[in-house]
Amino acid sequence: MEAGAVLCYGPAMQSAPSSASSIEVREADLDSPADQQAILEMINAYAMDPMGNGAPLTAEVKAALVPGLRKHPTTLIFLAWEKADGRSAAVGIAVCFLGFSTFAARPLVNIHDLSVLPVRRGKGIGRMLLAEVERKAKALGCCKITLEVLENNVGARKLYASVGFAQAVYQEAAGAALFLAKQLTHKG
Repeated sequence: MEAGAVLCYGPAMQSAPSSASSIEVREADLDSPADQQAILEMINAYAMDPMGNGAPLTAEVKAALVPGLRKHPTTLIFLAWEKADGRSAAVGIAVCFLGFSTFAARPLVNIHDLSVLPVRRGKGIGRMLLAEVERKAKALGCCKITLEVLENNVGARKLYASVGFAQAVYQEAAGAALFLAKQLTHKG
C-alpha cells in the first residue's frame, strides 16, 4: 500500500465501489499512523451500527483505543482495504486477541470485533477477513477461533455458520456454552 494514500471513511460515504476495485486483507501495523487511523475510524463506524453499540465512540475512548490496543500483548488486527482509482480505503476490520485453551494446551484466537462498512456488506469482505484470521490462527498453531455474536444479528450469524462456526458444545450432557458478561465500573 502506498504511504499517504489511505482514505478511511465512515458509514456516511455512500458511493458504490468502482468496477475496477479490489480488496486486500492484511494484518494491521499498529506502529503505522495510517493503520492507526483506519482502526479508529473502522471501530467508530462499527460502534455507530445498531449491531455494535448504536452510538459513536466517546472522545475518551477514541483517545485511548489505539494506545490500549498497542499496549495489549496479544492484539491481532486485520484490515480490509478497497483499492480503486489509485487510492486505498479501509472497509472492514477484525480485531482479535490471542488466548489459551487449557484443555487443548494450545493457543486460540478470539475475534472480538468483526465489522464491514454497511455500504460494503454482502460483497464477501467479512468472509475474506475471517479467512485471513483462520490462516493466521493455523500458522500460530491455534486449536480454535472463538467469537460472540448478537442473537438478532442474522446476517453475521449466517456468515459465521457458512464458514464453520457453531454454538460451542463441549459435552452434550452439559449443554451449549453461553457467553456471559459482568460490567465493571472504573474508578479513576
